[in-house]
Amino acid sequence: MNDTTVAETKSIVQEAIEMLRPQLIDLSLRIHAHPEIAFQEALAAQWLCEAADAAGFRVEKPIGGLETAFLATYEGKGNGPTVAFLAEYDALPKLGHGCGHNLIGAASLGAALGLRQVMDTLAGTLQLIGTPAEEGEGGKVILTQAGVFDGVDVAMMFHPSSKTILWQPALAFRKLSIEFFGEAAHATAAPGKGINALNATLLTFRAVDGLRQHVQSTACMHGIITHGGDAPNIVPDYSASLFYVRARDDGYCDELLERVKNCARGAALATGARVELETQGAYKSLRTNMPLAQAFKANLESLGWQFDDLDPAKGLGSTDMGDVSHVTAAIHPYLSIGPSDLAIHSTDYVAAAASERGQEAMIAAAKALAMTAVDVLLYPILFDEITGYHP
Repeated sequence: MNDTTVAETKSIVQEAIEMLRPQLIDLSLRIHAHPEIAFQEALAAQWLCEAADAAGFRVEKPIGGLETAFLATYEGKGNGPTVAFLAEYDALPKLGHGCGHNLIGAASLGAALGLRQVMDTLAGTLQLIGTPAEEGEGGKVILTQAGVFDGVDVAMMFHPSSKTILWQPALAFRKLSIEFFGEAAHATAAPGKGINALNATLLTFRAVDGLRQHVQSTACMHGIITHGGDAPNIVPDYSASLFYVRARDDGYCDELLERVKNCARGAALATGARVELETQGAYKSLRTNMPLAQAFKANLESLGWQFDDLDPAKGLGSTDMGDVSHVTAAIHPYLSIGPSDLAIHSTDYVAAAASERGQEAMIAAAKALAMTAVDVLLYPILFDEITGYHP
């Protein structure tokens, strides 16, 4: 493919997204002002679908058994790669958009609408996939299991951050519910007749604390008590907690999950309480497709952005984009929306997600994502490198 043709196509895409700037900013701010938590993102999904429908996309909703998930498709002039931009739009409970998903949803829409302007000249398929419930509920996990990504060759999105980073490891993640069932009794008149379920939970936390010094340095386990009893003068007959277990390697994460379960089993044995364990969710580790990431890097740098150095030991979290990356080529780059000490999942981050700097990052991400898609669709050699890469 002639480089001049590629450059001209990218120029059209950039201009189209720039023309959409007011619409995209308005959408991101509307989503920000109406935060909706996992699986309840009715307004955000509706607004995104309406914009895609107005641009001529074929919109399907719901998909994958999720009411707030959607698939918007636009066919090019013939057979070719299927490129998908993934939109997130769920908020955090009570905090709101402290993870900037309002910017992600608007950026992916912008990339899709920009690329739409040239798709009639390109061989391939463009998709905008609405993926709800990233925050701990694993919307993409469910969609992956439902086969939504089976026909996708390339899946892309960006994430707001304190720094601009091309790629970063994302940990495998397991969500574990622990419930203890004991025997209620009067805490002073008949304590010997009770079995204290709360003690079992407290013992579990102490055992996990002891486990921490004997695990890999990037692994982590953190939990909360969700129920600790009903009254101080009643021996708690029920107690519950919720743990997140994370590790860089999926196999080690499963091993670590089993060790946390054993902490609970030991606490049950020590107290006489009955324990029930349920793994309620799991994210796979993120596999970044480096040829695709390098193409994104070149495109973002052409817009005047510079990347910060990667520190693999810092900023490690988890994302359900990991599951997508195990079934198709995927990237999940980060663009700065605030100072380097900006803490994710904080009130400062909520403000940054509605800031002018946040909007600039969103527009830049939309352009770079769409330009990278142009590379994928017009450079067969690059597409072969992407599909042949196995992280």
